[in-house]
Amino acid sequence: MELYDRLLAREAAGNPIRVGLVGCGQMGSGFVHVTHQMAGMITAAISDIDVRRPLATFEALGLPKDAVTVTNRRGEAEDALRGGKRVVTEDALLLTQLDGLECLVEATGMTEVGAQVAWNAVMRQRHVVMLNVETDVTVGLYLSRLAERTGCIYTVAAGDEPGVLKGLYDFASSLGFEVVCLGKGKNNPIDYAATPESCRAEAEARGMSPKMLASFVDGSKTMVEMCAVSNATGLTPDVAGMHGPRVDIPDLTKVFVPAEDGGILTKRGCVEYSTGKVAPGVFAIVTSHGERVRTDMRFLGMGDGPNYLLYRPYHLCNIETPHAVAEAVLYGERTVVAKRPVSEVVAIAKRDLRPGDVLGDIGGPEFYNRIYLADEARRLDAIPMGLATGGTVTRAIAKGEAITADALRPDASRFVYQLRQMQDAMLAAERDEGGEPS
Repeated sequence: MELYDRLLAREAAGNPIRVGLVGCGQMGSGFVHVTHQMAGMITAAISDIDVRRPLATFEALGLPKDAVTVTNRRGEAEDALRGGKRVVTEDALLLTQLDGLECLVEATGMTEVGAQVAWNAVMRQRHVVMLNVETDVTVGLYLSRLAERTGCIYTVAAGDEPGVLKGLYDFASSLGFEVVCLGKGKNNPIDYAATPESCRAEAEARGMSPKMLASFVDGSKTMVEMCAVSNATGLTPDVAGMHGPRVDIPDLTKVFVPAEDGGILTKRGCVEYSTGKVAPGVFAIVTSHGERVRTDMRFLGMGDGPNYLLYRPYHLCNIETPHAVAEAVLYGERTVVAKRPVSEVVAIAKRDLRPGDVLGDIGGPEFYNRIYLADEARRLDAIPMGLATGGTVTRAIAKGEAITADALRPDASRFVYQLRQMQDAMLAAERDEGGEPS
């Protein structure tokens, strides 16, 4: 049965997929509005540190106040869900305990919260969809393996660049095309010095968190997204940080190809981004070694080759996330998961850092982030992005320098740090057994 038909059947049976949302910011609240207009799915519970935000979201949907229960107690929340009410709570982990929810969507963008929510959900065999790629590139490999063992689905969301690019990759690869490059559009050049203060006016005008906008402007979000793509597909950054030239759509197949074809890449099978007129689209550069296939591609208006552009002019972020929820619940399918540690996102000093400095969150004034090959990051002993927050600087770090283990003492009390230790131990054991981690 097709996805829409299955959702219609759930709606007709009075049994919609009941989703719990963690984080009711711009992305999370938009997700709630989409599920409200859908058949066969509702956002039944929302957790946020500021309960006013989920309450305002439910009010915007036209729900009366007495249709929403605000509680941090499991029994009260379960009773409310059974009675057809919506639940709002400050306690993110409460949602992982509720039997009335079939799937959780994590949308905080905070590595620590994401790690705790995902782990607790998976341990209770709850499906979890991550609109939090920051957590995924830090500990997603461990979480996905754990989900396989417990019998539930852990996946990065549909709609964000990793999900859309994985779809293009699967489409092309399943037809026998070689994927030369997967890339996204970035709608502004990287400003490594961006801070919440420098981004505040624009963020407030756009209804965004200044820190969130700064993480886009300083390139961190792009590095995170393409790292998730790399770890899911095996494609690699050509250079640390990728090239990121300004290239418009007509020239993508001329630039994001190997030097032997006139492009900038030193190898085939790369992840990249362009600051030209590509955003909000994503692209795949593919090739075929079959003469008849090339003839047909020419006939179909795809150009003379040997490289062809597959371009999706949009990605709808939280608007598409319900598809990942439905596929997880109805089919037991994942949208994007890390298969092996191909790439790593590493913290880079945004300014000169002194001993005793404590690092804040992604998008803050202390560090930005850059994608490296995982093996190179390991040789550098570089601190993974998701472990930098809360760490204490132990020696001077110059602006632009990768933050390494001899210069930062991570906060070992954070759960994401403990999960990363488990992931590293798992991968080290696999290497000791012979061969690359699978």
